[in-house]
Amino acid sequence: MSRGRTCALVAAAVFAAAVFAAAAPGCGEGREAARTAPAPTSTRPAPTTRVEVIGGLAGGRFDPAAIYLREAPGVVTVISEFGAGELPEELGGGGARGLGSGFVIDGHGEIATNAHVVSVGAGGRRARAVYVQFGDRNQVPARIVGVDPNSDVALLKVDPAGLRLRPLPLGANAHLTVGAPVAAIGSPFGEPQSLSVGVISALHRSIQSLTDFQISDAIQTDAAINRGNSGGPLVDAHGRVIGINSQISSTGGGGEGVGYAVPVDTVKRSLAQLRRYGRVSYAYIGVASVVLYPQLARRLGLPVDRGAYVQSVNPGSPAARAGLRGGSRSMAFQAERFRVGGDVITRVDGRTIRDESDLARAVEARRPGQTVTVQVYRGGRRLDVRLTLAERPANVRRARP
Repeated sequence: MSRGRTCALVAAAVFAAAVFAAAAPGCGEGREAARTAPAPTSTRPAPTTRVEVIGGLAGGRFDPAAIYLREAPGVVTVISEFGAGELPEELGGGGARGLGSGFVIDGHGEIATNAHVVSVGAGGRRARAVYVQFGDRNQVPARIVGVDPNSDVALLKVDPAGLRLRPLPLGANAHLTVGAPVAAIGSPFGEPQSLSVGVISALHRSIQSLTDFQISDAIQTDAAINRGNSGGPLVDAHGRVIGINSQISSTGGGGEGVGYAVPVDTVKRSLAQLRRYGRVSYAYIGVASVVLYPQLARRLGLPVDRGAYVQSVNPGSPAARAGLRGGSRSMAFQAERFRVGGDVITRVDGRTIRDESDLARAVEARRPGQTVTVQVYRGGRRLDVRLTLAERPANVRRARP
């Protein structure tokens, strides 16, 4: 389904001094102070880290002012320096500074943000330098621990010495409901620690990652988010982070009430692997599929009316090696076109598959190298196919339709 133009939320600031000064006030003063400050001596105490641990807001009553007061100090502006030609035209084109958001996740100086704030493309080409600016205008260099282009998540690390850190509590996706109030905090257009509020507009959306693959279970919200909000938190009424603001659907490039956040369960999985390995691995089956629904199943005479209907199988993929089949001819039905004749996947290791999102979740829950049993219907026959999952590539060679 077309959603218009989908935009990443990084605000690009070219090297013009006036633009960057407006987007990141106080940055120049912070750097100059760092250059001229005297070296510490044995009589000067070492700077200490002040960590302020906060819990969830009691009662769950949605209080944007209380959320902002408690959590805004844990939200940061992320400033990334890229070389000439490294940013796409809509983000500034040539040599530019990208501006995004992020938030503190622990007292050791770890910061979560989007991968596209600090890197470019499916290969995760990293920014030359990254700086993190806190609400009190402290600005420090950050190290990129790792980026996950498949889920658009990045982990940064700053030296916590002398900083006031307020880690934000992470929630879970299990109990999210459409209509629940949410708040977004970030740096839209470089305006730091800006608050907007709204509701969860929809759940289980699929949005494009930085690779050829989709991010499943994304949260749709009407909270106003714009360029520069990328990497900032989306929080619930308890003040818990439920997602990282990542994209908007827009025809004009601005926030139009349709924003998307990477779900926090996905974020936590990425952060854990980035912290341990510096990268994230994903299992890969190698099919393109669509949802099978009852009317389509009846039209095709299939014995099941739910599942992931395989449209194509990627050459050389685990699915191709195991003999799974895609559609062989095109057919129009209810204003859409389908490749018919392919397998219908209904289970993976006993887990019921009702649509292509279920299939993506089932595969992502496994590790590369694991062998799984895939239940498929081919015509009127049920088959159990064993296949060994591979590691997901950044780009895939699609089968011809």
